[in-house]
Amino acid sequence: MNCLFFQLEHPIDFEALDEEPVDLIFLLLAPEHASGDHLKALARISRRLREPRALERLRGARDGNALYAVLT
Repeated sequence: MNCLFFQLEHPIDFEALDEEPVDLIFLLLAPEHASGDHLKALARISRRLREPRALERLRGARDGNALYAVLT
């Protein structure tokens, strides 16, 4: 399983439920016949992104180590 994280320079309107433009994107890649680990990872990311402080830290992260620290 692999995960990519992007922060868009210019947020886009994605018709999100909170009506806020989207600027943080996660791409999770898992094998076709993967066990439920990818669902656990998605749930964990979702919970983390509900925390305003975590969002601030993600937006302020300047390298992979800082992103990893926020997500773990």
